[in-house]
Amino acid sequence: MGKLTHQDLGQMQMYVNYYTREMMNEGDTQPIGIVLCADKGDSIVKYTLPEDNHQIFASKYFTYLPSEEELKRELNLKEFHKKE
Repeated sequence: MGKLTHQDLGQMQMYVNYYTREMMNEGDTQPIGIVLCADKGDSIVKYTLPEDNHQIFASKYFTYLPSEEELKRELNLKEFHKKE
């Protein structure tokens, strides 16, 4: 996993377009593509994807797991242990 490139976004756009045109069934929701990378330049995302893009998302990937406390805070699970 490395730095995000315009090729990564273009490839994901191709996959989303293919799925939309060839694989979707009536009643399906629009597919999305998620690209995880070690580093992303916002200008690469901004200028590679169309302005009206609502299907492709790029996000920086962290290579560590959050602690139990961090997860609780993120999920707002104050009663986490009571449910076990």
